[in-house]
Amino acid sequence: MQQESSIYPVVRLFASLALMTIGGSGMYAMVVSLKPLAVEFGTGRGAASIAYTLTMLGYGVGGILLGRISDRIGVFWPAMSGSFMLAAGFAFASQAETLWQLCVVQGLMIGMLGSAVTFAPLVADTSHWFVRRRGIAVGIVISGNYLAGAIWMPVIQNMVNTGGWRGAYETLAVFCVLVMPVLATILYKRAPFENEVSAVDGTNPKERPLGMAPNMLQSCVCLAGIGCCVAMAVPQVHIIAYITDLGFEAIHGAWMGTIALGCGIISRVVSGAISDRIGGLNTLLLGSGFQLLALCLYLPFKSLTSLYLIAALFGLSQGGIVPSYTIIIRTFFKAADAGWRIGMALFFTLFGMALGGWLAGAIYDLTGSYDAAFINAIAFNVANLMIAAEMRRRANRFAVA
Repeated sequence: MQQESSIYPVVRLFASLALMTIGGSGMYAMVVSLKPLAVEFGTGRGAASIAYTLTMLGYGVGGILLGRISDRIGVFWPAMSGSFMLAAGFAFASQAETLWQLCVVQGLMIGMLGSAVTFAPLVADTSHWFVRRRGIAVGIVISGNYLAGAIWMPVIQNMVNTGGWRGAYETLAVFCVLVMPVLATILYKRAPFENEVSAVDGTNPKERPLGMAPNMLQSCVCLAGIGCCVAMAVPQVHIIAYITDLGFEAIHGAWMGTIALGCGIISRVVSGAISDRIGGLNTLLLGSGFQLLALCLYLPFKSLTSLYLIAALFGLSQGGIVPSYTIIIRTFFKAADAGWRIGMALFFTLFGMALGGWLAGAIYDLTGSYDAAFINAIAFNVANLMIAAEMRRRANRFAVA
């Protein structure tokens, strides 16, 4: 592919990485603000988590819609409009007078029309610019989602400590409107669509991937996405609240989140390189298995030192799971459908994060402890492993790596 030998795809890759990193602030601002919001609006953590849930749902739905638009007109205009919408969303959210006003702004402006364009559409777009190194390119760009958490969680926590969550949102609004449109201009070219040959039957389009109807395989990928992300939502969404419940300062939770996400960045890049060698299905199984181990360790170990170590292990284990779905889709489906199919798969990972974030808060409200929430996460992770194992069994049967 001639584009892969030029410098522009690399420049575009890192512009997309920067956009995703900034766009992820829409999600992580909600994570850091969870407890202050619950206090200010006088709600339980389950109710406060609804704002996060709606943000993630909007993030996912927007990814599908904007992914389809990007398939038709390219990603430039969606990225440009999303930049301004995210900034406006932060500004409006900072003025919210009720929790429900905040929920609407988070779900619609920050999630669906703002941050969403910096996730699935950018991942799908990047996958078109690389062939031989597609796995590592996707791993790099999608690591922006974790890089956002590694950068923004401690930064926003300090903003909240000094000026409250409203002041933090106002600062984010100004930063987004000044920086994101400049980065979006780099994405002015439309992505190339290569003429691919199916790995399954040598035809195009790919009609029976893994011996299934395409939408059946898509459903399997989506269900796997729910399972892994409900599991990973507990330590990602509730780590600060969990740490303070154990008697430690909130900043330790923020730094644990940063460590987990920083290790997740390493995992995503390394897993991308691994997937170029062993394929997306094997990478999914590997990451899911190690994530299960990390989640189990949260139950017996509750000292500050052990929790820092577990946070690092958790990040290293789960970082490559979500990128593997992109590689699976680009392996078994035609390129022209990449935008909406990747958007659909990532929507269900985000739905899993949204569901997992809410479930953990609701389970805490019922039990007064996060132990039951971790047990619930472990069960969902097992379901993910079972689905991944079945897809891998079919891959062996049809001799598809």
